Amino acid sequence: MELSDKIILLTGASRGIGREIALAFAQKGGKLVLAGRNQEAPDETRAGVERAGGEAIVVAGDVTDAGWRQSVIEKTEQTYGGLDILVNNAGVVSAGWLESLSEADVEQQLQINLMAPILLTRAALPALRQSSGAAIVNISSIFGLLGMPFYATYGATKAGIAHFGEAMRRELVDQGIHVMTVYPGATDTPMMETAGLGDKAGFAYDTPESVAQALLEGLEAEQLTVVRADDNSQSMLDANQQNPRQLDEQIREMKPKLEEAVANHRSM
Repeated sequence: MELSDKIILLTGASRGIGREIALAFAQKGGKLVLAGRNQEAPDETRAGVERAGGEAIVVAGDVTDAGWRQSVIEKTEQTYGGLDILVNNAGVVSAGWLESLSEADVEQQLQINLMAPILLTRAALPALRQSSGAAIVNISSIFGLLGMPFYATYGATKAGIAHFGEAMRRELVDQGIHVMTVYPGATDTPMMETAGLGDKAGFAYDTPESVAQALLEGLEAEQLTVVRADDNSQSMLDANQQNPRQLDEQIREMKPKLEEAVANHRSM
């Protein structure tokens, strides 16, 4: 897929992986619509996009709001004349024993990580169908491939968005819209500042720049998935397929350290 001069709608564009995705598209001359919950942080990303050679507007709002979802599609078409790529990147996390999570945290993860991207995709489809080279990119997680304790709700949303993408790929296979799912591992972003998965649980942190670059390379090659797994994560993914009971025992042994590592992991 040729990525030069594409029109991209990107949620969660304020920081971390989203910000780096925006900057990577900007280097291809992209025209970006940057979505975030407030105006100030996406404005900083917009300035970076313009310095990198792209164009950008900011449309702040709540991805869970139906009116905002429709308005951001309309604003994209009004500003740039269409839409080529939708990147569903916005996400939140609240880790811990399931019964210790508030209902509000459970519901918000479901709404932002799963319901909102499904409904935004639904709203974007008419515009995407008008593009000669359209794509939908859903940002899942390694925890969407590997169920881990203390991330039951988060993992459910990330597995859900992955299966949504797979189903939509097959639904749209004859309509000129490519669908790709990206599975980042633990990544050095503000979302991970309250987690201790590196020092305490042995996961090697990726960089948001590397994830963004892999995303663009995946689109250019029309890959179906992009998996960013460190050696520890990959060995666990392999074990989960080959001998899940053995992995259960491995995780049982590491669970006390994992519980300590994620005790304060919350980014909502």
